[in-house]
Amino acid sequence: MEVNIGKSVLSLVIGDITEESTDAIVNAANERLAGGAGVDGAIHRAGGPAIMAECRKIGGCPTGQAVITTGGNLKAKHVIHTVGPIYRGGARNEAALLRSAHVESLKLASAKGLKSVAFPAISTGVYGYPLEEAARIALTAAIDYLHEHSDIELIRFVLFDGRAYEVFSTELKGLL
Repeated sequence: MEVNIGKSVLSLVIGDITEESTDAIVNAANERLAGGAGVDGAIHRAGGPAIMAECRKIGGCPTGQAVITTGGNLKAKHVIHTVGPIYRGGARNEAALLRSAHVESLKLASAKGLKSVAFPAISTGVYGYPLEEAARIALTAAIDYLHEHSDIELIRFVLFDGRAYEVFSTELKGLL
């Protein structure tokens, strides 16, 4: 699914984010930037040791913030590491932190002059964020950002399966 937001494109696909050739892919990282399970582990495995070497130099990243490294062996030249919140029922500022993770990733992409960014469904795996709410927050953050910043030409959400795609697609249709 693809929609135009101003001069930019917002796209939803099912796929493997490590195969994306966008300027940057976003990693759903942990605060220690230590690699891990899910998307984080897949990106580190596919990208090779250069990514971890830069992560060690950076040292860490607070929840809701973002840092950038090389893409190593990936098709994407950069990896933007952002830390989404662990879902604990929704009363601990999780929504604001998840929105911030998306917005800070996009701000970093803009600051580096990047034109295309691919996101996974941040915090929806081992961090337990409900998929419908996470999709709404992520898509709203992306749409709002594109309305205010025309420098990013493409934001793609690379979703891991048909269910995630359907949830994001339904949420996107409801936001337009």
